[in-house]
Amino acid sequence: MSFDDERHIGFLISDVARLMRTAFDRRVRQLGLTRSQWLVINRLHRRPGATQSELAEMLEVEKATAGRMVDRMEKKGWVVRRPDAADRRVNRLHLTADADLIQMQLAQISERTVDDALALLSAPEQEQFSEWMRRVKRQLQAMLEPEVAAMIEPVAAEPVAELVR
Repeated sequence: MSFDDERHIGFLISDVARLMRTAFDRRVRQLGLTRSQWLVINRLHRRPGATQSELAEMLEVEKATAGRMVDRMEKKGWVVRRPDAADRRVNRLHLTADADLIQMQLAQISERTVDDALALLSAPEQEQFSEWMRRVKRQLQAMLEPEVAAMIEPVAAEPVAELVR
């Protein structure tokens, strides 16, 4: 990576996200989880009752890949499939009590990882950084889903120049 790459905001965002995942992965290894397993647990915690197709979309993998992941996690006792009340062809995915306990541990590890990563920033700097990231996220969501843009809180007109320096 060249010096210019290091200064480019796109590279920085990508590198920070990759490094955060790597730090989190290393800490989660003590629980005996792979990245795909903790991602499934996290997504189903946020969206209980999702279908296998919805899970595949959330994970950005093929449906068959998601199905194999669910099969393995079901064998471990972390996920259960329940029939959809309205459509017998559809199964809804739910975490078991064991997976809920794992999710609680994941949340603690996640919080510690973020705290450690942001340790060099003061509390006000951390809040400002979070606000900038929320604004950029809303802008990107509006760009990707223009029909929903009107429902999203408008992005502040102030430039985010400080973020790109």
